[in-house]
Amino acid sequence: MINSKEPSKRSSDREKVMRQRQIQTYEDGQFTEQSDEIALESALTIFVNGEEFATLLCTPSYLEELTYGFLASEGLIRVAGDVQSLNVVEEKGFAYVQLYNQRRLEEMPVSKRFIGSCCGKSRQFYFQNDVRTAKTVMSQTTITAIQCLNLMKALQESSTDFQQTGGLHNVALASGDKLILSRSDIGRHNGLDKIYGYCLKHQLSLKDKIIVFSGRLSSEVLLKVSKIGSGIVLSKSAPTTLAIDLADDLGITTAGFIRNSRFNVYTHPYRIVQ
Repeated sequence: MINSKEPSKRSSDREKVMRQRQIQTYEDGQFTEQSDEIALESALTIFVNGEEFATLLCTPSYLEELTYGFLASEGLIRVAGDVQSLNVVEEKGFAYVQLYNQRRLEEMPVSKRFIGSCCGKSRQFYFQNDVRTAKTVMSQTTITAIQCLNLMKALQESSTDFQQTGGLHNVALASGDKLILSRSDIGRHNGLDKIYGYCLKHQLSLKDKIIVFSGRLSSEVLLKVSKIGSGIVLSKSAPTTLAIDLADDLGITTAGFIRNSRFNVYTHPYRIVQ
C-alpha cells in the first residue's frame, strides 16, 4: 500500500490530472456521444535566478516537486537547501526559482553534449551535467522475484488516473514489498522528477529504495534513476539498448516486461533472488 501519511488531495489532484470532454464513440456500426476523461497536458516554464531555463510539457500536478526534481537531475541543485526560494504560479505555468548560487545559467555546465574517454561502453552518450550527477550505484539491496511481481501489481492497482484516461505514466518509490510514494504524469521522466523532488523536499532517505515504473526504460529514465540512487528499477515495459548499456555501467538492476507471473532481468541480476 502507498504510505497513508502522504497527504490526500484526490479531488484537487484529479482536476490537475484530467479533464472531462464530450466525444463521439463509434461501436457496432453506430456513433454515440458520451463524456470521457482526457489526460491534461500543459507547459511549465522554469526561471532560475531570473533567467528562463527550461519549459517542460507535463501533467500540472505536484509542480513544486517536479521543479525540485528537475533541477536536481539537471545538476543545478544537490539538496533542497540549495534553493533560496521557489514560487509556482500555476495559472500562468511559471516556476520562479532563486538559488543561493547566484551564477548566471550560461556559466553553469548544463545540457552540453559530452564526449568522454572514460571506460564504460555507454558513457560517451552522457550530457556534461550527467557526468557530474549520474552516480554508480553500490546498493546491496536485494528483492525476491515474488516481490517484483507484487510491487508491479500494486502499482497497477493504484494507477486510477491511468485507468480513467489511458494517457499517463505511473512511477512509484518502493521499499521491500510496499509502495511508499506514487506519482503520475504524461512524461515518464516527469514522474521520476516528481518522486525525486518529493524526496528532496522531505529529506526522505533514498537508501535501499526501488523504482517501480509503468513505461519504457529509456536512457533518460536510467540516468534519472542513477541520480536518485536506486539500485533496482522494475518496469512493465521494455528497455532500450542504450538504457541497458547505461544500467550495466552504473550498477543498476533492470527488470522489464513484468506482467502476470513472468519478467526479464537485463542487468545485474544478483539483486533479484528466488
